[in-house]
Amino acid sequence: MAEGILGRLGGRGRAPEKAFEISHSEEEWRAKLPPERYRVLREHGTERAGTSPLDKNYAEGLYHCAGCGQPLFASDAKFNSGTGWPSFSAPLDNAVETETDRSMFMSRTEVHCRRCGGHLGHVFDDGPRPTGLRYCMNGASLDFKPGESAPAGAGEADKAVAKP
Repeated sequence: MAEGILGRLGGRGRAPEKAFEISHSEEEWRAKLPPERYRVLREHGTERAGTSPLDKNYAEGLYHCAGCGQPLFASDAKFNSGTGWPSFSAPLDNAVETETDRSMFMSRTEVHCRRCGGHLGHVFDDGPRPTGLRYCMNGASLDFKPGESAPAGAGEADKAVAKP
């Protein structure tokens, strides 16, 4: 798909390139999501560093996609990256997908929700062991569910369970 001479400067106007399990028209997404979440999830925006309360949240639980509810990250994979965005060393199995993002005159690896395609953030190779990865996520793209846990190998929404 042609992206124009300057690429997707900030991602606005990007057409979906694949069909996702959960899909809505842009009008339906706008009605479903508050403006900041719509901007981040559907227009590939980025929230300002340090503005998400999830950055400093270290309670036990699961982080879900704010667009479709898919469980994405467990709290035991969260760490303080010092970047001002919630950061994780690894997602839950089968929760996210990645693609090359050539916006902003650079090449990065974009992370999006496997079920709805919502933009979550980017992944970098400067994270802690054992993965060495830093999934730098927009807090606006996440919903935190305290007390939830995912069994080993979980990643799909129907495998999320509340802790006893």
